[in-house]
Amino acid sequence: MKKTVFLSLLLTFQILVTKAQDVTGILGAFPPELELLKSKMQNKKDTVIAKISFSKGILNGRSIVLAQTGIGKVNAAIATTIMIEHFKPREIVFSGIAGGINPALFPGDIVIGTKVTYHDYGAIEDGGMLYRPTKNPYTMQENPVTFNCDSALIQKAISVAPKLKFSKVKRENGSFFPTITKGIIVTGDVFVSSETATQRLRKDLDAAATEMEGAAVAQTCYQQDVPFLIIRSLSDNANSKAGSDMMSFYNIAAENAATLVIAVVGKK
Repeated sequence: MKKTVFLSLLLTFQILVTKAQDVTGILGAFPPELELLKSKMQNKKDTVIAKISFSKGILNGRSIVLAQTGIGKVNAAIATTIMIEHFKPREIVFSGIAGGINPALFPGDIVIGTKVTYHDYGAIEDGGMLYRPTKNPYTMQENPVTFNCDSALIQKAISVAPKLKFSKVKRENGSFFPTITKGIIVTGDVFVSSETATQRLRKDLDAAATEMEGAAVAQTCYQQDVPFLIIRSLSDNANSKAGSDMMSFYNIAAENAATLVIAVVGKK
């Protein structure tokens, strides 16, 4: 009996401690997307849970937990779910690169996600792609077709961005500081390198950028009631030059996205 009571009290204590934790979760798909974040962390402690590596520590004065999702929607959903289950973050921010869809944007520019949606979920018909909502597997209710990023986190990103010192991006016509804009980010399990595809995504979804993880993170957070924000810096314009441009702009894009994320995390 005493043992049962003790275990019950211990469980209650653990739940209270977990709920009391004030942690921001940060995710990225590739190692370079996390390098700057890891280098700025203090009191870093690494752990592996269900074959996902997590780093917990302090970033810009804030308690965070950091994890690499790997590429694609399934990997992103797995890492997000494990992070929510084990660390109970109050919010999750994704930092990474993307392909540009908005023709006004160029490699190195940054998109603060306002909304996130899948561009490959639904039905392909003779007339084109029919975008459909996902469903909550527990309630069987439809999710929104487009997931809204957290308005408070968006505002934090907008407010801190003008004060930051981003790295200049060297393009064919000179060196430029990145343009910071808000926009819709679309997600699919494909690397987009097609002008035809970018035109469709712009026309159908008013997309600013395309990537391979964001909507999976968004859906997981939405179904688990966790606020989220997706921040992406463009490595390419998702056209026929996307592959070569990505190799050229990958590191600078990842660094600039992380620079904004660090500032958002530290913003009170």
